[in-house]
Amino acid sequence: MRRIDYQELMRSSPDGSGEDIPASVARIVRDVRTRGDEAVCEYARLLDGCRSREFRVPAESIRRAERDVDEELRGAMRKARENLERFARAQMQGCRSFEVEIEPGVVTGQRVIPLRRVGVYVPGGRYPLVSSLLMGAVPARVAGVEEIVVCSPPRRDGSLPPALLAAAGLAGVEEVYALGGAQAVAAMAYGTRTLPAVDKIVGPGNRFVTAAKRLVYGKVGIEFPAGPTEILIIADRSADPGLVAADLLAQAEHDVDARCGLIAMGPGIIDNVDRELRRLLDGEPEDGPVRASVERGGWSTMVDSKEQAVILANHMAPEHLELMVEDPAPFLDGLRHYGSLFVGPWSAEVLGDYSSGLNHVLPTGGAARYTGGLGVRDFLKFQTVLTVDREGFRRIGPPARILARTEGLSRHALAVTAREKAAGRA
Repeated sequence: MRRIDYQELMRSSPDGSGEDIPASVARIVRDVRTRGDEAVCEYARLLDGCRSREFRVPAESIRRAERDVDEELRGAMRKARENLERFARAQMQGCRSFEVEIEPGVVTGQRVIPLRRVGVYVPGGRYPLVSSLLMGAVPARVAGVEEIVVCSPPRRDGSLPPALLAAAGLAGVEEVYALGGAQAVAAMAYGTRTLPAVDKIVGPGNRFVTAAKRLVYGKVGIEFPAGPTEILIIADRSADPGLVAADLLAQAEHDVDARCGLIAMGPGIIDNVDRELRRLLDGEPEDGPVRASVERGGWSTMVDSKEQAVILANHMAPEHLELMVEDPAPFLDGLRHYGSLFVGPWSAEVLGDYSSGLNHVLPTGGAARYTGGLGVRDFLKFQTVLTVDREGFRRIGPPARILARTEGLSRHALAVTAREKAAGRA
């Protein structure tokens, strides 16, 4: 890991959202929009080596996978689903419809309504990312979304891993497509004969998937553009350097572009963590993603005080922030910008990835300054309602008329004066 001076880090920008959309992604999205299933199958063949022309997974395949999955794995997925449900239900308590009489005769309200149809993108790779499916589908289900669609890249024979299908079954998802990449995003956004369009697309993906989501935003909703995954650990001398190193490497394992940072509160901490990193990396392939990530995206710095640590952490606004210090309480009020916060040596970030009930779809690239992670709110619409009677109109009509005239909108003012005249005639 590179050692970087505190002031240099404070001058840096964590923003990772400014990448241009590759021309290839724009072409794929355009082709799928205009040619539908034909383009989807064409790109599946070119990019995934899949020649199947049927990309919706039969319902029986989902049921069979759920029945046949290893019992130990089924139990782990069930535990993750249950904790996600508990946390999502707690989030729902703050998302309620209400009415309030602002003043006599003026009743305002909020209606909280679930989205009708949502797409969950689940990345492909060497192993089935069952947790990403659960992270998207479970809060959507708790929010009351009627139709949940899952898309994930196919294997060469056009199938999806049984474990992924089992996770879909456990999450109550019946509509699954063996379809990945920008073509999946475009199909969900614009719809095809086989895959009807959704209202919002959520879920992590590579830079091509992220670029496609940015491109279709506006036609559909997205949760936020996601970049390379990140972890930042604040550690003092009480921190076990082996645990710190293990958590840094766990994040590095995701991707060669993963970003791993350490803020050390005192001398000797960085040396001890570096020693543990070298030990844990022993035997790791030289060209493997873990070593590459640590060398390219890993950094450490030493600070002089708690205040400096908090200021730097807020500046970086990391996706995952671990607090490995003897007394975390003084830090909590000052730390404001992070996707998820993990407090204490037992609160490993990996628990947030899988089994704690927290959602692992989180903002990256500094976006934690203005948004949080995926949750039930992403699957709800907050709509406002106004009901005014004649007495209420007499109270709030004149201010509206005055403001409309001030802004030069005479027809807005007329809509008020017409009612004032009608009220006078009645």
